[in-house]
Formats: sequence, C-alpha cells, structure tokens
Amino acid sequence: MLILDEPTRGIDVGAKYEIYTIIDQLANQGKSILMISSEMPELLGMCDRIYVMNDGRFVAEFGAKEASQERIMRAIVNAGESAMEAAHGE
Repeated sequence: MLILDEPTRGIDVGAKYEIYTIIDQLANQGKSILMISSEMPELLGMCDRIYVMNDGRFVAEFGAKEASQERIMRAIVNAGESAMEAAHGE
C-alpha cells in the first residue's frame, strides 16, 4: 500500500500531471493507494472512493460516481453541527 499525503502540494501544474500519471499507472498495476488531500478537485479526479473525516472521525463515504464537492462539504458541515449539538447537550 502506498500512502500519499498531499502528493501535489506546492508543485506546478505540469508536475502535478506527471504525478497523477504515475499514480494511475500504479493503480492499474493493482497497487493500493491511500491519498490524503485537502484539494477537492484532486480527490474527485483521482479517487475511486472518498472517505470524509471531521474532528478525527469518519463522517461519510462516497464512491467515485456519487462524490461531489457539494456532498462532501455537506457531510463536513453536518458532522460539525452534530458535534456542536453534542457538546452543548442538545
């Protein structure tokens, strides 16, 4: 398993494309890849499955076809609201 934490942070667009090509090649060879990224377009474009975390907990899971920026952001916001309600005993 290859774990990539922010694999394209701080690099130019051309280098990003090369990195994405390498990641695709590894995935096509059957390698497992765990990508951690704060870049939503990167996740939506590269991942087969997206897990959303908020405050150290998994709050949502989306397949590539069902994932969207709106759904991911909604999961984050809803989890944050639930945590605030729990903290205030609501």
